[in-house]
Formats: sequence, C-alpha cells, structure tokens
Amino acid sequence: MKINFSLEGKVAVVTGSTSGLGQGMAVGLAEAGADIIGIGSSSEQPETKQKVEDLGRKFYTISADLSEQDKIASVVKDSISKAGKVDILVNNAGIIRRNQAENFTDQDWDDVIDVNLNAVFRLTREFGKHMIENGSGKIINIASMLSFQGGLKVPAYSATKHAVAGLTKSFANEWSSKGVNVNAIAPGYMETANTAPIREDKDRKAYITSRIPQGEWGTPEDLKGPVVFLASEASSYVSGHILCVDGGWMGS
Repeated sequence: MKINFSLEGKVAVVTGSTSGLGQGMAVGLAEAGADIIGIGSSSEQPETKQKVEDLGRKFYTISADLSEQDKIASVVKDSISKAGKVDILVNNAGIIRRNQAENFTDQDWDDVIDVNLNAVFRLTREFGKHMIENGSGKIINIASMLSFQGGLKVPAYSATKHAVAGLTKSFANEWSSKGVNVNAIAPGYMETANTAPIREDKDRKAYITSRIPQGEWGTPEDLKGPVVFLASEASSYVSGHILCVDGGWMGS
C-alpha cells in the first residue's frame, strides 16, 4: 500500500500565518510540496514568506481583518485569483480575551466570536463551494483543548472552540461525499503569543506542565506532521475528526 503524504501541486490557504502556529503549519505544508497563501492582518509576512520560499515554494500574501465579515468573500476571491485554485484551507487565525466571567464585556465577546467563529464559518463555506466545484479539497480547522473543557477567564474563546468542533463535524457530514474532507486539530498547551500570559505565571505554568504526560509544552513545529496528514491523500477516509496534538493532555 502506497501512502501519499505529498502535497506537490497543491495550494494551501493558511489564516493567521504571520507567526506562531499558523507559521509553523504553513512551513510544514510547504515542506510537503504546497504553495502557500498566507492571510494575516499585516500586508507583509517577511519571516513566513522567507521560510516558504527557501523551500522552493510560492508564497502569496493577503492582508485582511477577519473581524470584518463583509470582507470575507473578497478574501476568498482574491486567494483563488492569486493562485488559480485552492486545494487546502487551514482556519488558524484566532484571538483571545481574558477576564473574569462576571466582568467579561460585550465588546470582547463580540470580537472573539467574529474572528474565531463567524470568520471560520464563512471562510469554510466560501472556499468549500470552490472545492466542491473542483471535486476535492481539505479543510482543517484549529480547535483547542477548550473544545472539550471550559478553561478559566476565557468564556468567549471556549465557546468558539466548542463551536468550531461542531462546525467541523457538521460540514464534514455534508461534504465528505462530495470529495471535501473537513477535520480539525486541537492543539494542547503551545508556546505561542496567546499563551504568554499563562507562561509568565510561574506557578500556573508549572501546574499545567505537571499535567502534561509528555512533560513539556508544544511548539508550532509539532503541528507540521498532523496538518500535512490531514491535508494529504493519506487522510482521505478521515472526516469530521478532532485530532488532539497535546502531549497526552486529554488522555491524562
């Protein structure tokens, strides 16, 4: 049996690709052979661009504020126009706001919902139409350990990540028969800008680390293998799955 992890000739869209997990996954996809369309809040993504182009792959940049829902359709149109097609979508972009539940503001709630949920739904729907027309595609949403747990001081983030897991399964139910696989990756505790406030609290970081069976936090590089698997033909019979990449957290 030949297992095909190659992404040669494929085009992958990665949102939030400027740094962190998005950059790690973009580079991983490029290492497997894909050209990359990086969607970020900045018009320039020099570090990601350099890493991808050093691999001999093309890197296209699209600047977009994904909280502006009326701009989503143009983001999709521009992406397809730049590369001619899109085979893979990684919905990685997200924001987090922290506050006690009783003090969590409506503005913070709305901001997180718009980027982490509404944009994911609309990007999936619009790129999905393109993939259905082409008869194939891979959509990979980024869920979280908080797709399964409540967390502390992050009610909006937790709500969106629960919803992303549900959206993943819902789209998968409708589209797997149309050649489009929809799955999600749920990263565990990763060393990124989003987790900086937690890691700065030495006691909390130590407690969290003690609960990770592998004994250490993950890095963006740890998502390379999982995202390539879900983007490749190797996962052609995987649909509606939430893949935990967490050092064993969910099993502990």
